Amino acid sequence: MVNLRKESGMTSMDALRRLRSLLRVKKAGHCGTLDPSATGVLPVCLGQATRLAEYYTGQTKRYRAEATFGIVTDTQDAEGAILRREAPRITQAEAKDALLSFVGKIKQMPPMFSAVHHKGRRLYDLARRGEVVERAERETEIYGIEWLAWAPDPYPRAVFEVTCAHGTYIRALCDDLGNRLGCGAHLSALCRLETGPFHLTESVDLAEAEARLAEGDLTFVLPLGWGLNLPALELPANRAEAFRRGLPSDLERLGAAPLPGGVCAVYCAGELLGVGRAEAGELRPDKVLGGGDSQKEK
Repeated sequence: MVNLRKESGMTSMDALRRLRSLLRVKKAGHCGTLDPSATGVLPVCLGQATRLAEYYTGQTKRYRAEATFGIVTDTQDAEGAILRREAPRITQAEAKDALLSFVGKIKQMPPMFSAVHHKGRRLYDLARRGEVVERAERETEIYGIEWLAWAPDPYPRAVFEVTCAHGTYIRALCDDLGNRLGCGAHLSALCRLETGPFHLTESVDLAEAEARLAEGDLTFVLPLGWGLNLPALELPANRAEAFRRGLPSDLERLGAAPLPGGVCAVYCAGELLGVGRAEAGELRPDKVLGGGDSQKEK
């Protein structure tokens, strides 16, 4: 794993390709797309860690965002074409109260400029061709919002932090906020501060990664399974071999405690074997990893 800090002006895939080239690995994948204009934490799985990507992608996110009121764009952010512009008459208190009202479980319409699939195509591919398709609202949850700053310009700007579930669109939040206030709004800046245990303050950008590699420093490459937010289950050697072969183990004989959600990270002598799932009193292999240093496979 690498806790990569993406810069503005590049896509998440561009950042991923450059890191993969620097590290000379065949397999790599990022955990959660950031828009080209957005910056911040972009966790990258290397080698066999790519098989664990789904468990990282679903982790809680925290963002610092800026919303600009009175300007509406077709992409809901600053990169799009302006559809409407009118200086609003809103106060800081009105904007703050409206924003905080989104805390909790909410429904969002996925933006057309998003990576959501529609009949096998990404929505942003359709949007770039000028197509607009029907989308179903999706439920997500905002765990908390912290109001940080207000700029009372002709087109006021608010800066705030959002802690939310995977799948929350901050662009859609700003658009919904503008609609609730009756003046329109768009997301004018975004930085992802955290994804689960991956924090911005501990991340590295591409230039730093390249410089450290040139010095032979690979300490920014995190161990396989680092930050995997799953209950841990230790197996004895004989059951570890069974797990590797895809065979189940009796949970009662293992003396295992109940597993929240039924999913766990499986270890033997400190080595991550993969991810298992508790079903009908048995531990069944879900993802089995190969041996050795799978992050450095060429």
